[in-house]
Amino acid sequence: MASQESFDITTGCDLQEVDNALNQARREITNRFDFKNILVEIEYDRAKATIAIHTTDDYKLNAIWEVLQLRLVARNVPVKNMRRGEIEKAANSTVRQEITLVQAIEADLARKIVKHIKEQKFKKAQAQIQGETVRVSGPSRDELQAVMAALNKEDWGIELKFGNFRA
Repeated sequence: MASQESFDITTGCDLQEVDNALNQARREITNRFDFKNILVEIEYDRAKATIAIHTTDDYKLNAIWEVLQLRLVARNVPVKNMRRGEIEKAANSTVRQEITLVQAIEADLARKIVKHIKEQKFKKAQAQIQGETVRVSGPSRDELQAVMAALNKEDWGIELKFGNFRA
């Protein structure tokens, strides 16, 4: 019998790189002329994988988000895995926003990925949900690469990572 080969589909952000990017963004923002003497708070909760931005108005909030995006992209952190919350009014007519980092594939999305693989009618590739990952297995490495290519063509709303290859 032919040996089964497999790989895992996951997602997530390197939290240390997020921390480094936020530190760079803070330094850049404190040196910018348009942020002199203005309230700017960027708080990072590594345990909850959230970023909280607090500033004076929506315009400044979006400017901070743009700086954050540039720093995150420079450090290879997938911006697709960032979920911006609603802009909330805070004390003294300031605004606040929470950004959540997606660290796992949600159950609904995992089911959609499995369904998509089955709809592509690969001959022997099988997909199964294992907690926060999706494992794809099959006898042919070429077919598994075709599965990866098919998944990369779709927009899943998050960055998919392929790893844990086993022969």
